[in-house]
Amino acid sequence: MPVLLPLEQGVNFRDLSGYRTKDGHQIKANKVIRAASLGNLSPKDVNFLAEYGLRHDVDFRSSEEQENAPDKVPTGATYHFAPVFPEDETKSTAKDQRAKQFFTDPQAGFNNMLRAYHDIVLADSAKKAYRHFFDVLLENSDEGRSVLFHCSAGKDRTGMGAVYLLTALGVDEATIRRDYLASNKYLAPWQAKQLAKRQLPKTGQEIYLTNLRALGSVNDTYLETALHVMQREYGSLENYLHNELALTKSQVADLKKIYLDRV
Repeated sequence: MPVLLPLEQGVNFRDLSGYRTKDGHQIKANKVIRAASLGNLSPKDVNFLAEYGLRHDVDFRSSEEQENAPDKVPTGATYHFAPVFPEDETKSTAKDQRAKQFFTDPQAGFNNMLRAYHDIVLADSAKKAYRHFFDVLLENSDEGRSVLFHCSAGKDRTGMGAVYLLTALGVDEATIRRDYLASNKYLAPWQAKQLAKRQLPKTGQEIYLTNLRALGSVNDTYLETALHVMQREYGSLENYLHNELALTKSQVADLKKIYLDRV
């Protein structure tokens, strides 16, 4: 089963090896890693990833996130900037408006995440980013060489990237859902530290914490929102991969050759 990589400062870094497909294969070791930010890695962590065979670093974050915490890219790896969400000129205003709601509306964080998962399916920037991700995956044909894909916490943009990849490889839906939800377990210690650092308001504290927890976790309902949008707009997740991300049957076959072993 997937392995949590033993890093000092890296959070939610998981080698996806060991997941089995419906037709009796499993994902090879040292081929694909899902992760959170590489911006806080220690020198030892960076060396570990280089020795692990990391060759491609796919960054789903926005340019602002990337500038605030640039990836520490291991020697020998190529950095790929693939922002899932577009830059928004009204972002700061929208952020201020949402912040006010987080003190008064206990559903604000949850509803914000539902909107994000709606947009992650429909936004052209997201489709472009995930197509870029598959292009990188298809390049990575050498044995023992890894593609790492990540965002800030490794749970939403990265989580959907994992949903797409595991679906293309033929992993069953229940396993894909477990992988998606596992971020809650692996992020819990880090999230607790982040909350402890925050200066909490004197009023609306419980509502604020409820919203932060909604923003800082994954939820079956978030994933279901994305899947429902795909079903409604495109007929199925598989149709989305084929028609919106332009993933051909030949490319799916190539992905399986690159990433799967016979059990």
